[in-house]
Amino acid sequence: MKKILFFDVDGTLYNSEKKIPISAKEAIQKAKSNGYEIAIATGRAPFMIESLLEELEIDTYITFNGQYVVYKGEVVFTDSVDKKYLSEIIAFGSKRNHPVVFIDEREMIASIEGHDYIQSSLNTLKYPYPIINPLFYEENAVYQTLIFMEEKDEQLYHNTFSEVKFVRWHKYSCDILPKDGSKARGIIKLLERMNIPIENSFAFGDGLNDIEMLQAVGTGVAMGNGHELAKKSADVIAGHVDKDGLAKIMKELKII
Repeated sequence: MKKILFFDVDGTLYNSEKKIPISAKEAIQKAKSNGYEIAIATGRAPFMIESLLEELEIDTYITFNGQYVVYKGEVVFTDSVDKKYLSEIIAFGSKRNHPVVFIDEREMIASIEGHDYIQSSLNTLKYPYPIINPLFYEENAVYQTLIFMEEKDEQLYHNTFSEVKFVRWHKYSCDILPKDGSKARGIIKLLERMNIPIENSFAFGDGLNDIEMLQAVGTGVAMGNGHELAKKSADVIAGHVDKDGLAKIMKELKII
């Protein structure tokens, strides 16, 4: 029976310099040689991981935290927040100077220009400030929307908009997801397509958006540099991504 490994990107595959450690790349190639299927499970958009997919020779991936799932180059599942409901969130945020960024499979579009929170958040992804179109979501498929506000303001959104989830990935930014959206749901959709039982799946992650994934799979692995809540959700704790943590835990788990 086939087994599959799901890897988050930032803080898991990518180290603090936004590069894949040589040890991690070699470990993934060995896992492939040992018969494991390899997939990405990230909050990023497809266009943000093109070089990574090419470098690791991967064509199966879950992006937008489960809202856009691709199996061997074919889109097999998509989801997004209802546009009418999204417009209510945008209007609510606009009154509080909390802008948004829309993302589809090709590009990012910001609702306003020159906002420090947008710049600061996207700097961590090494992406430039997006072009501006506040009505982009009305005319295009949007698989992920980012809203930019501090943690102190987040609970207000949870209380006001119960039909979506706000998942923080930066001190100034949250992903807006469908209520039942998660990497875990994307994984389940993919495993159904691949006919692989959930107990034969491993997931490696470090962030708050990895919690459901780490809980759902057969073996959930949290990186040593990960969020404490992600570690509590995992079966196994790896070392720090900057210290060959990924390759070492794959050896410990006898994947390689």
